[in-house]
Amino acid sequence: MLSHIPYTICRHGMIYYNRRVPKHAVSAYSSYIRIALSKDYDQAADYEKRLSNVLASSWTSPHVNHAVDLEKVIASFQPRSFILSEVTGEYLELKNIEAKPVWIAVNTLIALAGDKDVSSYDRQDAKLFLRHLELKGNKSGTIRRRIVSIAAVFNYAFAELDLEKRNPFSRLIIRNEGHDRHKRGVFTNEQLRVGYDKAISSGSDIKLIFPILGETGCRLAEVVGLRVEDIDLDNKLIHIRPNTARRLKTRQSIRTLPLVGYALKAVEMALAKADGEWLFPRYIKNGKCKANHASAALNKWVKKDFGGLTAHSLRHTMRDRLRAIECPAEMIDQIGGWARVGIGAGYGEGYSEDVLFKILRKISI
Repeated sequence: MLSHIPYTICRHGMIYYNRRVPKHAVSAYSSYIRIALSKDYDQAADYEKRLSNVLASSWTSPHVNHAVDLEKVIASFQPRSFILSEVTGEYLELKNIEAKPVWIAVNTLIALAGDKDVSSYDRQDAKLFLRHLELKGNKSGTIRRRIVSIAAVFNYAFAELDLEKRNPFSRLIIRNEGHDRHKRGVFTNEQLRVGYDKAISSGSDIKLIFPILGETGCRLAEVVGLRVEDIDLDNKLIHIRPNTARRLKTRQSIRTLPLVGYALKAVEMALAKADGEWLFPRYIKNGKCKANHASAALNKWVKKDFGGLTAHSLRHTMRDRLRAIECPAEMIDQIGGWARVGIGAGYGEGYSEDVLFKILRKISI
């Protein structure tokens, strides 16, 4: 029974593309082309149109030497899966961003509303997600970050689907947003000096991280995941760059920083105990950087000795120390690897290593 679609036949419910090849293309394609399209009439009609257009272009040359891979043509035209978990994996692979925060948000939604086609999620699912996070006691800042993460996945999926639908996670209102925000404390210079001296005298791997964080402004994972090759002792520099064990938070996180004062001493001591590949090998397990383990161990000491301050407080402290000497905002962002704000902020190569040395020496403990 013919399917009424040009160049096709129907056999046992399957519609096949079935076409004689012109003589000048036989050497590339053989005499006939027969390839399964679909059991669905409309889908098969779309595939036939696509294949016929491709073949028409291929056969315009009087001498056809190479055949088009028709199986790949059909595969590229077939509808993609837009199941939330699959879209999330695709989104993360393309964006090359830190996966954990996104998966936390997505897996929470899947646990509440199921893993289904993104177009089937609605505003009620989004409100359920919001309410669940509120009932768990998450702070409004954490809730907002979860919403932003998952909204980005839906924005990507809707763009790929060419779907004219409002993102159900847009413009969600969080009750009393920002009112529960707790301003993170900062270290005094005297506290930093005491902490650095304790770290150096102890020689402990975990405590040596403290002065490196304090005098570079790095994130914990950036330091814990350093490779030995990232250290340039001859020029007193560290290179913050992604590797197989850990990604970086933003593109701006890739940077080179001077090692001054206590940071230089701590790095030298860590290198003496390194395994030749990783600066802190005890926190590299199965090829992954266990920054959370390092954070827990370091903060156990820091919180006890410094009245509840944490290792992350060192980044806030660095920003204040740089402000205190009227360091330009662009330079502060470059040192800390923060996203740069403002028109033109990302133009050029940024501040030179010599300039950064002068600034960090000026605030060095």
